[in-house]
Amino acid sequence: MNERQPLRRWAIGSALCLTLTYGPLGISPVYADSASDPLQQAIAQQLSSADAQQLPITEFYQLSDGQPAWQAADAVESLVEALNSLENDGLVPADYHADTLLGEFQRSQSGDDAAQASFDIKATRSLLLALDHLERGKVNPRDVEPQWDAPRPESDYSLLRVVHAVEDRALDNATELARPSSGEYQQLRDALKQHYQLANLGSAPYLASREESLRPGDEADDVIVLRQRLALWGETDLMVADSSAYPLIDVQAASNQRVFDAPLESAVKRFQRRHLLQEDGVVGEQTRLALNTPVSARIDQLRVNLERARWIRPMQSAEPRVWVDIAGYRMHYVRPNGQHWDARVVVGSPRRETPIIHSTISHLTINPSWTIPPTIMREDVLPRVRADIDYLARQNIRVISPSGEPLVAEEIDWQRPGGVMLRQVAGSGNPLGRVVVRFPNNDMIYLHDTPARGLFQRNQRALSSGCVRVEGVAELAQMLLQDTGSRYQFSTLLSGGSDRNVNLTQRIPIALHYLTAWPNAQGEVEFRPDIYRRDATLLAALQRPV
Repeated sequence: MNERQPLRRWAIGSALCLTLTYGPLGISPVYADSASDPLQQAIAQQLSSADAQQLPITEFYQLSDGQPAWQAADAVESLVEALNSLENDGLVPADYHADTLLGEFQRSQSGDDAAQASFDIKATRSLLLALDHLERGKVNPRDVEPQWDAPRPESDYSLLRVVHAVEDRALDNATELARPSSGEYQQLRDALKQHYQLANLGSAPYLASREESLRPGDEADDVIVLRQRLALWGETDLMVADSSAYPLIDVQAASNQRVFDAPLESAVKRFQRRHLLQEDGVVGEQTRLALNTPVSARIDQLRVNLERARWIRPMQSAEPRVWVDIAGYRMHYVRPNGQHWDARVVVGSPRRETPIIHSTISHLTINPSWTIPPTIMREDVLPRVRADIDYLARQNIRVISPSGEPLVAEEIDWQRPGGVMLRQVAGSGNPLGRVVVRFPNNDMIYLHDTPARGLFQRNQRALSSGCVRVEGVAELAQMLLQDTGSRYQFSTLLSGGSDRNVNLTQRIPIALHYLTAWPNAQGEVEFRPDIYRRDATLLAALQRPV
């Protein structure tokens, strides 16, 4: 296949030029009649009736001038090696027949041209299916995320370069063409590789439940187990070498491993930071449970989030953009100049989940009143009103008709209020605070200020009714105005009355996503609680054979 490579690459380049000039290559092999080799003819005939499964299989052979790709053992071996490497991307190599291709190749070589052609096409399909899953995800997000509102990413890798990689037996180059290029994806992938290595090393004893938390200064056998668990998770310097085990090496005398000393406290805090736990250096129940999590569970968690990273690949490349990391309780704004602005957020509780949303920020509402959503009105407000009608006045809540006409609260049958609406006027007690950042969506979700700023100090912040409260949202509002060329200053707008809508002159893309493992600003992969219990569904779909 490589003997005529320079001439063939010229021909491939010409074919690509024709493709770019006249549109996509057709599905009928144009080389069928002219193929001189019986195997080429067999491939062309089978392609004419094959189900391509929306993969560019025919185009692959057209770009390779109809030549078979997998009729040498070293070619198949390089393919199998590349497919097996996808385990580090959280994919299942068996989905692409990595475990059977070599055997099938050997059997096909003793068969006729039809058998060899059939194997060649199957191997090509395995490669292209793997590249499709690596680039766009194996699972359609709409199948596991009912609220998913974005199109599935399109394939945009170069098929021509894939053909060249196959010719050169450089299949790693082919997978790199499809693999997401973001730093976050690579960090997740590296973490998965490390956890596979941890799984091969074996486990460590589990830290037993205690009546009292394990604290700095404590001396106990449990401290030894704590060191072992932390060493399993990468804190290897906590275990001091036993000099008796290394008689020929001058090692430092072992410290008392039963003592909860300062280095151990620092390691506990680092572990807590990576797991969104209170960074106090104390091993309470939540820290103990996180320490005892099996390595296999972390592997599953990383696989699930590598798949999510493939779904959101296009969003990660957009600038400017606003990014809400729901499970990480953070918001990130990448400004037009490349500057990053981060803030803590409060998101929806497990009872009222913040949905996944892709939209664009359209306008701000300054000094907003709050029209209470139907669910909150039904479940939270009405029980209080029925118990005490004066609750409405104390909270500055007005009763209005669906058309906006004011109504008298005392004249309403609050057991059967009908279509009345409740609106809390602007003020210090308004849950929306001073500003709302709005973007079109079907769930009436927005970013907003809040008077309850103490909630931002909590580690676990799934506390809202679905909308996203942003710490420092006034600064965000000013940046949005500035970055879109607005003539307004946020401080001036605040003095201009209530419910003032200010349109942005340019819309800013925004995405709200759910990621239970993701790198933080320090480059450490954080493991977050699966607050909405979504991981298991996606993991099951990933495990399902194609």
